[in-house]
Amino acid sequence: MSEQISDRAGLPGLVDRLKQLLPAKFRRGAAVVPVVRLSGVIGAVTPLRPGMSLAGVARTLEKAFGTKNAKAVALVINSPGGSPVQSRQIYLRIRQLAEEKKLPVLVFVEDVAASGGYMIACAGDEIFCDPSSILGSIGVVGGSFGFQELIKKIGVERRLYTAGAHKAMLDPFLPENPDDVARVKSLQREIHAIFIALVRGARGARLKGADDVLFTGEYWAGETSVSLGLADAIGDLRSTLRSRYGEKVLTPVIAAPAGLLSALLGRKSAGAGSLAALEGFGGLPDELISALETRAIWAKFGF
Repeated sequence: MSEQISDRAGLPGLVDRLKQLLPAKFRRGAAVVPVVRLSGVIGAVTPLRPGMSLAGVARTLEKAFGTKNAKAVALVINSPGGSPVQSRQIYLRIRQLAEEKKLPVLVFVEDVAASGGYMIACAGDEIFCDPSSILGSIGVVGGSFGFQELIKKIGVERRLYTAGAHKAMLDPFLPENPDDVARVKSLQREIHAIFIALVRGARGARLKGADDVLFTGEYWAGETSVSLGLADAIGDLRSTLRSRYGEKVLTPVIAAPAGLLSALLGRKSAGAGSLAALEGFGGLPDELISALETRAIWAKFGF
């Protein structure tokens, strides 16, 4: 009789251990909040070292929103920005999936959610950040170099043939044309207006700052970002999800599958090791330039 009682007493423990072997989405009795990391510069940097794009994250997002028994989807963002087009497309896809699956989106900012990174963060129903996180930079930037004096010194003659009055606009080997600069600034203002409208639509009445503060391209640390309405609260993923969904909340990380080509090239996920290409880039100038460009974008925000 005592042996039977002992066997029955050990049964729940055995069942619990077996449950741990099941994928998180099949376990009962605990909330599931899949986690997706969105990190790195947005848009193409070089063909061999692409940044974050809709094509690269779409399947991961779909898998996260399709997780069985999910109560919400958590996005961990760490991006200094990049392509406004890719940023907006990722934003739109997140919102489409959230509406289709009727799931709230909780965004957690790590080091930076600036420029296009903040645009993606606006896809969250709520945005949380660390006191030292950097948020904002709601603006548009572009730049180039002028080499016309350099090529004169080294005896190089520039020969350029075009059809179309503005086809060679902002050519770095020609003197800067004020009319071309005016056209570029007009284009930037148009893109900036789209960015502003997106932030206003996403954050609504939560925005507390004036337009001439929020939309100048300036950026702020976590506490100030909360006071301006760019974020909702200071909080980390683990503590926030546990307080909201219980101590046993399950947070499976949904990662992009590694393809054969990626494995052969040894490519890391977007944003991983911005200086990696500097270490043994094998004499490939595009890898060196890619690393320097990526580093420069991060350095703007002190990272």
